[in-house]
Amino acid sequence: MHRPIAPVAYDCVKLIFVRHGSAILLSEFGEKPVTAGDVVALGANTLCGSEPEDSITVTTLYLDRDYVVDQVFWQHAALLADRLDAQDLADELYSEPAQILHLGEDRSGMLMPWLDEMVALSVDGPSPKKFYRLQALLFAVLDVITPYVRTTDARRTPTQRRAMLPGLPLCRHFSPLRTEVRTSVELLRSGPEQRWTLQELATAVHLSPSQLGRLFVDAYGKTPMTYLSTLRAERLARLLRETDLPVEAAMRQVGWYSRGHAARMFRQAVGVTPNRYRQLSRQRTKP
Repeated sequence: MHRPIAPVAYDCVKLIFVRHGSAILLSEFGEKPVTAGDVVALGANTLCGSEPEDSITVTTLYLDRDYVVDQVFWQHAALLADRLDAQDLADELYSEPAQILHLGEDRSGMLMPWLDEMVALSVDGPSPKKFYRLQALLFAVLDVITPYVRTTDARRTPTQRRAMLPGLPLCRHFSPLRTEVRTSVELLRSGPEQRWTLQELATAVHLSPSQLGRLFVDAYGKTPMTYLSTLRAERLARLLRETDLPVEAAMRQVGWYSRGHAARMFRQAVGVTPNRYRQLSRQRTKP
């Protein structure tokens, strides 16, 4: 790359390996220089841009967020009850969404053959035949760089159910998120209790409902209303675990005003009814 790149955000975790040259990186860490031997770790939806100093050559790995959460779950399976708990742990462990890892040229040099092979295996898209080799190469790379990643101390206890219905696998190309999509997600996350409709959300970001729906599915693999239901289920689960609110009051607090509808949506997301979920969580916290 020879030209500046304006700050963009991607709906995935990015690992950028600097192979040659240098640049000034612009992100949540401010303005920082990067050079050969550095690795830039960016959390999902983290804005980042760069200004090359003459030129810079990089190789970038794009990791689906759900995939990363799954790895956190298996890595800490002794402490975690299920994937919802793993999401919370990941948010606590990796609280710095933008980091520069200074591996040095010698240590990063050993990664280059693995990265080159991963690129070669990825050119034609996902393939079941290449799956295990790609996993082996990725884990070899992560084994080298994770000691350099700054984490926040967090301690978890198993307070949730131990199984969750798996979601559909996502095979899609990662692309920069449109500003309107990022804004709509921020609106939903900041106020899931509001009685959102697709029309209201689209109006708030100055798009038509069909445009917003199409862009949102391209970016997140689900519709805005499905995304909202997932947010509400996660927050309802937390209220059921951590408070003594009556179930119906907790449902209203997250934006569900019909008990039957709320129970149905929660069960689709978590696998049990809200009452059963609270019962199970309290059984596990008893001495």
